Amino acid sequence: MKLMEHVELAIVGGGPVGLLLAAEAGRYGIRTTVMETETAIADQPKANTLHARAIQSLVRCGYAAALPPGRDAPGNAVSFHFAGLDGLTIRAPEHEPTPLAKCPQADLERVFEEHARAKGVQILRGHRATHIRRTRDRVHLAVRSGHDEHRISADYVAAADGAHSFIREQIGFTKDFHAPRISVLLGVVRFADPASAPAGWHRSRRGWTVARDFGDGYTLIRAITFTGTPPDRRAPVTVEDLQREASYILGRDLKITETLHLRRFSDVAMLAHRFIDGRIALVGDAAHTHFPIGGQGLSTGIQDALNLGWKLAHCIRGTAGKGLLETYDKERRPAASRVIDNTRAQTALMRPDPELDPLRALFTELIRQDQGRGHLSGAISAQDTRYPPRLKGASAWEGRFLENLMLMRSDGRPTDVVELLAAGRPLLLLSEPEADSTYRTQSQAWDSVVSTVTVQPRSGLPCDALLLRPDGYVAWASDSADPLPEALRVWFGDGP
Repeated sequence: MKLMEHVELAIVGGGPVGLLLAAEAGRYGIRTTVMETETAIADQPKANTLHARAIQSLVRCGYAAALPPGRDAPGNAVSFHFAGLDGLTIRAPEHEPTPLAKCPQADLERVFEEHARAKGVQILRGHRATHIRRTRDRVHLAVRSGHDEHRISADYVAAADGAHSFIREQIGFTKDFHAPRISVLLGVVRFADPASAPAGWHRSRRGWTVARDFGDGYTLIRAITFTGTPPDRRAPVTVEDLQREASYILGRDLKITETLHLRRFSDVAMLAHRFIDGRIALVGDAAHTHFPIGGQGLSTGIQDALNLGWKLAHCIRGTAGKGLLETYDKERRPAASRVIDNTRAQTALMRPDPELDPLRALFTELIRQDQGRGHLSGAISAQDTRYPPRLKGASAWEGRFLENLMLMRSDGRPTDVVELLAAGRPLLLLSEPEADSTYRTQSQAWDSVVSTVTVQPRSGLPCDALLLRPDGYVAWASDSADPLPEALRVWFGDGP
């Protein structure tokens, strides 16, 4: 394969976040290369939970095929947990997908890679970035494949290379770091007695086990202890290690007869002090890590990629307002910080000390009350995410995610928000004849950037006019003190 020596976007790391960002870049016609150290996608048990806002965002950006077939949920609600405590309900608006999906990481990677390759993205497997340097208007990478070394330059670089990110450390991104205190051993195993490890979340005075059927007689089990981490947290896990830990937690001898997969992880948490440094961006685990409880990590990384992709595209194409790229940091860093905070709160509740039983009982009561349940489910599903306004006289709608309203075009054809965002362009929605004439005139200079659609007045829009970003969040509403041309200028520059 002949390597592209200069690209508009280089992505270091080809996991689900890097490949989704690549697919997004390809969708916008950005010349992109992905470098991934692994030679093939690994079918290992990794992240497999997608929460509501990630699902809703994927559907709006055209990745519905990445999701498993939908299952009807009464009232569009699913049961979940908080720190292993039952009773949490996560709801989504009526016309949105079911708010929880189980989708193995490897399946997502395949779909995103297929999308990326179909759009002309170059994916280099078995390639590792070994050096990075910056000049005024480019970033230069040394890339090694076997004994060969190549040079690639890029207008922008996105680091999606995981918790131990080479790019983050080489550039010198500083970070907050919470040292690990919890040890988790994970295995896909067969037990001599399949009933010896109880299904679901099980707490004893020594820790937790979390087990589920993995198919074909195998069980996926996690053994969680709170007595600290081993001196070498990267040491390989043995079957004896897992057998010993699980037996200790459950207080009875378990016998493992066969293993498919073993690994360890901890509750180490990290948050980079900034997600953007000039022409270099951090996404996913390169920017933030946390204890993988509640299945929030994969969803958070997916939202990073979908937030960053369209902004990079507008920067590269010259249709970005001043400071657009910096909004990635201002929006996604606080969102990641909230995830870290709620996972740390959950690990505190999970400590098996009996003195915490009254606190767990209190949280169980709160989870079953509407206000407490709504607050926790909004945080875990990221449906409470609201981005800070950019306009001085911002509407109350700015920064909110617009639910999938059922709309009627002015010519009588039915449509919805998901369909109208499918093209990946900013969307100006108009719902009044007077608004149609006025706002179409005001937005004319941005016609090549923004799609404008008029819907019938009774379609349900909360304002006469709304400007939506490509990711479904409101950029401006007509009840703002700022005129539409100012909003368009702030987001998308002075017009092509």
